[in-house]
Amino acid sequence: MFLNRKEGLALALPAAFFTLLFFLVPVGILLSVAFQSDTGWSLNGYFEFFSKPLNRAVFWRTLKLGLLVAGASAIIGYAAAFCIVSLPPKSRGRIFGLVVLPLMISPVARTYAWIVILGRTGIVNDVIVGLGLSDTPIRLLFTETAVFIGLLQLFLPLMIISLVSAMENIPRDVIPAARVLGASWLQVFLRVILPLTKEGLVIGGTLVFTGALTAYITPAILGGSKVLMLETLLYQKVNVSNDFVSASVIAMILIVMSFTANIVLKRIASVRR
Repeated sequence: MFLNRKEGLALALPAAFFTLLFFLVPVGILLSVAFQSDTGWSLNGYFEFFSKPLNRAVFWRTLKLGLLVAGASAIIGYAAAFCIVSLPPKSRGRIFGLVVLPLMISPVARTYAWIVILGRTGIVNDVIVGLGLSDTPIRLLFTETAVFIGLLQLFLPLMIISLVSAMENIPRDVIPAARVLGASWLQVFLRVILPLTKEGLVIGGTLVFTGALTAYITPAILGGSKVLMLETLLYQKVNVSNDFVSASVIAMILIVMSFTANIVLKRIASVRR
């Protein structure tokens, strides 16, 4: 039996009230600190934040890594999703389970595993030294490359899941028809696959980009204090400096960047070829 509109609203009211009281109100109070000053409401907190070279460098590093992780996830995700949907149903379920499996493991454990792989005595350096590519181990940890690899491994499954769901809705005869008509694989991707899976790309891109921006554990462990990102800088402002104004500014910047990414991706997806 279906509920009418009034009954549905009545059932949703307790959840909406709980969300408003225990989430939206505290977040609003926290973010309002960024607009307060001794003389009233102003944007001085943002001007002071971006006036410091360190803060600007951290902002651009966070944006760069977020874009790189989202872009690499899209490239790898499309290739993986195409292979998965091309498999028989039984094999497809097994491979898809392997994609979902890392999401069931704690991000802390997944990130610490990269210390074993990228450390000075890790697998990668053992291979490099063993092949004679370097006489001494290379510093791989506490670099932007390490943070990029960790974030990519952390959020890639979200992109693959989104693209697999979108590609499963593509009619099976569309791609063979395009190939028969003389389209190259690049043309098939740009003119057939990409337009038909743009919704999945928007969802996956938003999840990956937002996750890369707001992740704390991976940048803190693999980047440390040498590769600061906005989320690790926010932690320092709150727990080390007790600078809640700067922390509120960073939080607002992260929220604006996340919403902007979603809007830009939706605009791009809405453009007709």
